[in-house]
Amino acid sequence: MALFRVERHPALPAADAWHRVTDWERHAVGIPLTRVSLQPGAPAGQGGRFTARTGWRRLGFDDPMEITVWRPPAGPGEPGLCRLEKRGRWVRGWAEIEVYEEGAGVSRVVWREELRPYGLPRALDPLLAAAARRVFGRALARLLRAA
Repeated sequence: MALFRVERHPALPAADAWHRVTDWERHAVGIPLTRVSLQPGAPAGQGGRFTARTGWRRLGFDDPMEITVWRPPAGPGEPGLCRLEKRGRWVRGWAEIEVYEEGAGVSRVVWREELRPYGLPRALDPLLAAAARRVFGRALARLLRAA
């Protein structure tokens, strides 16, 4: 299992940062060859489901996810938390996104994720974690930039 953590401090109120990092379709913006589709009729919060498709033409894989925790930030001292469970054939694991109000229009966003890709030897976990930290760090920075 590859575990990684990314943290950013955008000049955004926590509510704005939350809306940007939980806009699932925009997640594909910073991840090459990926598109995200929401499950029709699914809730936007807890119980919602979506799939990230990564690949080129027919080569690729689906990464279906379910939102199992949905707690938007409720003010100073009450950070937001969203937990996603990865339920795919090729990638399992989870992701947690926390958004903290830091004061004066600044927030702190922490993205933690555990990736368990099918068939990848555990010896490659450190390499996978480093690559994921870089890719998801860039994606998070893009999500938090002005729309």
